[in-house]
Amino acid sequence: MLGMIWVRACSALVGFRAPTCVRSLHSFPGITVAQIDEEVAKLLELKAQLGDDGKTQFVLKTPKGTRDYNPKQMAIREKVFNTIIRCFKRHGAETIDTPVFELKETLTGKYGEDSKLIYDLKDQGGELLSLRYDLTVPFARYLAMNKITNIKRYHIAKVYRRDNPAMTRGRYREFYQCDFDIAGQYDAMIPDAECLKIVHEILNELDLGDFRIKVNDRRILDGMFAVCGVPDDKFRTICSTVDKLDKMSWEDVKKEMVNEKGLSEEAADQIGEYVSMQGGMDLAERLLQDHKMSQSKQACAGLSDIKLLFKYLQLFHVTDKVVFDLSLARGLDYYTGVIYEAVLTQASAVSAANEAQNGANAEESVSVGSVAGGGRYDGLVGMFDPKGRRVPCVGVSIGIERIFSIMEQKAEASPEKVRTTEVQIMVASAQKNLLEERLQLISELWNAGIKAEVMYKKNPKLLSQLQYCEEAGIPLVAILGEQELKDGVVKLRVVATREEV
Repeated sequence: MLGMIWVRACSALVGFRAPTCVRSLHSFPGITVAQIDEEVAKLLELKAQLGDDGKTQFVLKTPKGTRDYNPKQMAIREKVFNTIIRCFKRHGAETIDTPVFELKETLTGKYGEDSKLIYDLKDQGGELLSLRYDLTVPFARYLAMNKITNIKRYHIAKVYRRDNPAMTRGRYREFYQCDFDIAGQYDAMIPDAECLKIVHEILNELDLGDFRIKVNDRRILDGMFAVCGVPDDKFRTICSTVDKLDKMSWEDVKKEMVNEKGLSEEAADQIGEYVSMQGGMDLAERLLQDHKMSQSKQACAGLSDIKLLFKYLQLFHVTDKVVFDLSLARGLDYYTGVIYEAVLTQASAVSAANEAQNGANAEESVSVGSVAGGGRYDGLVGMFDPKGRRVPCVGVSIGIERIFSIMEQKAEASPEKVRTTEVQIMVASAQKNLLEERLQLISELWNAGIKAEVMYKKNPKLLSQLQYCEEAGIPLVAILGEQELKDGVVKLRVVATREEV
């Protein structure tokens, strides 16, 4: 009986001759049916991997938290990038690039509780490396290494985070960041106000819907924690918990502070009173008079700067979208002063389209949260400088992937077709045997810098050529025929109106 099972397994899986299998079995008299079943299962798994023809079967998918972009998506992405780069250049920024991985020690200890999301690489010949988590820390390293004390730069590149991806909300493990930073010793709040003006310009130009830019100051937060009775060594960890207020209710945040972080209930309740406050310059003035807050020099310095910031924002005509919000914390450890975050209150064009299609679930599909964030980080460069020289910096990062998610939904909802090429004209022929003439004409067009295309067939039908133009959105067709060649002219046809000249 046992012998027969072994024979069947062998012959079914690997085509051994029966006598060989039987001999193998008799040489192991203590073997059990369970062991045979286990080995058969392993062999079947191996066979499935190899496939019938012996080739490896690949799992065709992108890694978790990543995605491919098709031509239509890339066309949308390019449009967004161009809008952002135009804005950065309009404000006088130059660009740099840095390696996609850094020494592990460069990134360690800069991101607070988010440090656990850094991708570490295997030891590469004695260097411990990690994939960059953002573009700010590499920028600070670049400034310290090259002894640069002032620069206005933008940097657009991919960053990596071992996060739990939420693809529909534009949250990935590999994604682009678009950063704009001003480094240098300048008068208070002038560069900070320009960063907020840039966010306002970009979000307006991209027409994503209504948005709010929330501002706060790390010094106000630290002062608030101090007067509410938070121990010094708990400032950063409590700050990380407050940062979750955009995702969690105050009850849950308070529970985490008290139960997990060991804060007293009384201190948590006092924090709760402050973090519910929102306003503008008037709130900053009111808090300067607050009997608790006025006891903290740190908080008063931050509040005075918020007042000055709002004064400059009024001159830039952007205060309609900016709100002073004491619940804004931004969990990164390197911020030292003003912090800000832009959130979409509704992606209006998309909401309308989705509501029509999905009814009540419409809001869910466009709930993308923060689309830009940043702040002042005056101490980061000094961490890398051997002599500890400080280079004050302020910057903003545009959450490009979330913006792509909205723009893609917008494009899906719009009846207008997204063009994936920039071809201006198609060179076509109305009769047979005109390939050489078509190639000569298209060469002239290319040499003149005109974006042109030709069909890769010797004798294509005119109808096929015109249909291709309609599908690809090519606006013009240059038609060659025997009569045109005799007259030394080209018939130019407008695809949309079918008008010919």
